Amino acid sequence: MGKALIIGAGGVASVVVHKCCQNSEVFEEICIASRTKSKCDALKEKLDGGKTKITTAQVDADKVEELVALINDFKPDIVINVALPYQDLTIMDACLETKTDYMDTANYEPLDTAKFEYSWQWAYREKFEKAGITALLGCGFDPGVTGVFSAYAAKHYFDEINYIDILDCNGGDHGYPFATNFNPEINIREVSAKGSYWENGDWVETEPMEIKRVYNFPEVGEKDMYLLHHEELESLGINIKGIKRIRFFMTFGQSYLTHLKCLENVGMTSIEPIEFEGQQIVPLQFLKAVLPDPASLGSRTVGKTNIGCIFQGKKDGEEKTYYVYNVCDHQECYKEVGSQAISYTTGVPAMIGAMMVMTGKWKKPGVYNVEEFDPDPFMEALNKWGLPWQEDFNPVLVD
Repeated sequence: MGKALIIGAGGVASVVVHKCCQNSEVFEEICIASRTKSKCDALKEKLDGGKTKITTAQVDADKVEELVALINDFKPDIVINVALPYQDLTIMDACLETKTDYMDTANYEPLDTAKFEYSWQWAYREKFEKAGITALLGCGFDPGVTGVFSAYAAKHYFDEINYIDILDCNGGDHGYPFATNFNPEINIREVSAKGSYWENGDWVETEPMEIKRVYNFPEVGEKDMYLLHHEELESLGINIKGIKRIRFFMTFGQSYLTHLKCLENVGMTSIEPIEFEGQQIVPLQFLKAVLPDPASLGSRTVGKTNIGCIFQGKKDGEEKTYYVYNVCDHQECYKEVGSQAISYTTGVPAMIGAMMVMTGKWKKPGVYNVEEFDPDPFMEALNKWGLPWQEDFNPVLVD
């Protein structure tokens, strides 16, 4: 069918590579590229010998000219960006220059401010339309599947959706006093930032971790969850009809929060460079270097994740509620692809999104968020490729 260039070689990229190789009918050939070629080679070694042909390349994703040269050399049908959010724009520039379809799992974030929003990428709409290519933004789980869930709810169960609560629960335990399940730098920036939710067309800002709720998650149990700002609130607020409020909650254990508070208090989570022994260092980047690598957590993480959306709205004039969610088992993921469920739940939708674009089901010139496409083929693919979803038409609501 076609070729995909996968940029990045971390935990999520590893899952994407595994899944592309399982889906060799669509992904006949892949090239794994990253700054550290040895990481790409290690992935290739694990999976070589199947039907998908794998090559590797070294590339600095901050440099448009290097990316362009690689794309021109490999000639992929799509570029799957699972590098860092700071590199979204350079990769989009390279796709524009080579007229290649693009997709990512997280929206752009400038290196110097802990601020992530879609404006920078949405600014590319006209350019991508003119070039006749598709950019699919935020196609992980949240953002990603949560947007597909929203489009699916809107298509099949509601005339209008008024309230969405996105609940992200990780009931996994890795046994460390403190570690992050994905890139520590991005994770800690997200958690220590102010929270916010979307209400009546405006952002309502909250202090970090100010709003806490307790929820009993199917197959996981009762967990403390906290309101965070999350990027899909921005696109869903625009794309889903009838929205009055959207909130995003994520679970955190007390030990994680205590450690984080302590690190914050001593300045270790700062992104302001400091002078240390004649060198400029960023405290958060130094902290990242001493924490366990998220990719190493897979073998020791036990438990399940539960991520989903609770919708309230109207159908035929009547009030209606609907909860759709996926439960993922850390150990099952590790057995299948050698990664824990956090990487798995992001990597599987990334492969599916790329497949949607490559097979033409989700292809139109411009820059789009997942909820702007037909959710049905994607929902079907989730069941097939390892993220089956469940429905509840009478869920407990979050107050």
